[in-house]
Amino acid sequence: MQLRYRFRLYPDACQQASLARAFGCARVVFNDAVRAREDARKAEQPFPTAGELSKRLITEAKQTVKRSWLGEVSAVVLQQSLRDVETAYRNFFASLKGDRKGPKIGPPRFKSRKDARQSIRFTANARWSITGSGRLSMPKVGAVKVKWSRTLPTVPSSVTVIKDAADRYFASFVVDTDPAADARRMPETDHTIGIDLGLTHFAVLSDGRKIDSPRFLRRAEKKLKKTQRELSRKQKGSKNQAKARLKVARAHATVADARREFHHQLSTQLISENQGIAVEDLSVAGLARTRLAKSVHDAGWASFISMLEYKAQRYGRTVVKIGRFTPTSQTCSTCGVKDGPKPLSVREWTCGVCGTVHDRDINAAINVKAAAGLAVSACGAPVRPGAIPAQREETGSHGFPTQHRAA
Repeated sequence: MQLRYRFRLYPDACQQASLARAFGCARVVFNDAVRAREDARKAEQPFPTAGELSKRLITEAKQTVKRSWLGEVSAVVLQQSLRDVETAYRNFFASLKGDRKGPKIGPPRFKSRKDARQSIRFTANARWSITGSGRLSMPKVGAVKVKWSRTLPTVPSSVTVIKDAADRYFASFVVDTDPAADARRMPETDHTIGIDLGLTHFAVLSDGRKIDSPRFLRRAEKKLKKTQRELSRKQKGSKNQAKARLKVARAHATVADARREFHHQLSTQLISENQGIAVEDLSVAGLARTRLAKSVHDAGWASFISMLEYKAQRYGRTVVKIGRFTPTSQTCSTCGVKDGPKPLSVREWTCGVCGTVHDRDINAAINVKAAAGLAVSACGAPVRPGAIPAQREETGSHGFPTQHRAA
């Protein structure tokens, strides 16, 4: 199983200039490749192959006056940029044919130097290394200081250097892990649990526990409003506007980091305590079009469920999703009688058949667990099949999804 371990980088002024040069060269090669393919499409000619693009846009371009500066960065960075174009087109055509799951995606677009996120990738043949003093040495960049929050479990196969909207630099390492060895690290347990996600409480568990919603965005709205107002008053294109934009980006990054850390800590706790976990397959995109859109985005349910899934796969646990139309809030968890829909203002209700008084959310969590049909054998192994693979970083690494992050 592949995971990404992400660490903060602190390049000096000279290294920042070298990285900016590498970001720019990779962006130019990417745009040239997209333009070449679009020109071929308009001319109704076959797409140029990866080898042809590499020769024309990198090898031959370096010999021209217009693109001679491509030789100032590592050739591996430029080759990886071409591979990103290939991947983008492959995903686009797979989406058109219906072979790719999820929403339809469009063709690759041109990148801008003003994009919030810039990145380059070094593979194993790029001669990058981690020095004895703990710095990340990259060709034509130098040895950059790294803030190590943990040790890497294995030798990384590649590293992606990322600059985000808040002008922070990160190194994202791809490492291979052994799920069997990871599963042995987790304590044995035969507990199973159902989770009802909500807004008043972020999660209500079938054992009666309620986890309050931190509401990171709501708590930071006053500061965000102030920084956004300051940005709107700056003259367009001025240095003061650039400074104000950076303040806004950093304020949003603080909120996103806090939410991600909360999701990591809670998902790790639930995975370590339970052999099986049941959740609802929520339509987050649909809920985000309602009047509760801001609160739904603030909760980040989709990100939390994805963390549960990949950690379950890594540590030998089970995550089961039940249908979003399952009437978990309408059914009595004691006698199984469906009592009918209820407005959100009703937080407690009494079953008209058995007379049981239900807490709405706890009752729903119990029904989620029952609908998932979770069962655990005497040896602690899950009877129901495991979760859908979702390979992501583990708690504390503040990372991105594995397969779509090395761009």
